Amino acid sequence: LSPTGHLVVAVCLGVIGTLGFITNFVVLVLFCRYRALRTPMNLLLVSISVSDLLVSVLGTPFSFAASTQGRWLIGRAGCVWYGFINSCLGIVSLISLAVLSYERYCTMLEPTTADGRDFRPALGGICFSWIYSVAWTVPPLLGWSKYGPEGPGTTCSVDWKTQTPNNISYIISLFTFCLVLPFGVIVYSYGKLLHAIRQVRRVSSVVTRHREQHVLVMV
Repeated sequence: LSPTGHLVVAVCLGVIGTLGFITNFVVLVLFCRYRALRTPMNLLLVSISVSDLLVSVLGTPFSFAASTQGRWLIGRAGCVWYGFINSCLGIVSLISLAVLSYERYCTMLEPTTADGRDFRPALGGICFSWIYSVAWTVPPLLGWSKYGPEGPGTTCSVDWKTQTPNNISYIISLFTFCLVLPFGVIVYSYGKLLHAIRQVRRVSSVVTRHREQHVLVMV
């Protein structure tokens, strides 16, 4: 990138990082302050806010500083740290969204058994999201692929370029289990929810029409 391009990226990262920190911090404050917001579903949203807030604190400042200078500033170890943290927290958010959609789908299937005060399913989903994400982002630290510079050299991520069986197998696995699979769960769960809502509306419309016809007959 040209110096102007790096400057534009730096400004965008600064805005995104600042807004991300403020909005997610506000979410956490509201959740802690207002008891009515402390529901199992909202707890999953809090987990997402925590991961996004950590990105704003532990990741964005480094890429922002690098973009202002046009080069990576904290060495190889810092690059590995940045790549691991951002990959892990990004996957946490996506898996948490998949868990949230599945929880809502389960609530739709069995609304009578859903307990708004039972935090165990939500806590289980949160633990699963974080453990699953760590399990998929630690391997590059142990030799299955690696973390390195990407793009204009001001950020770091999984090595997408090296064409070796070791690296390609990790990329395919990561893409399948950390993108396609959670995205599929989200699409399936919300697709079922939308289908159920349409059915309810259709039934409600039929019932309303019958009532109107009955009233007309009586009149």
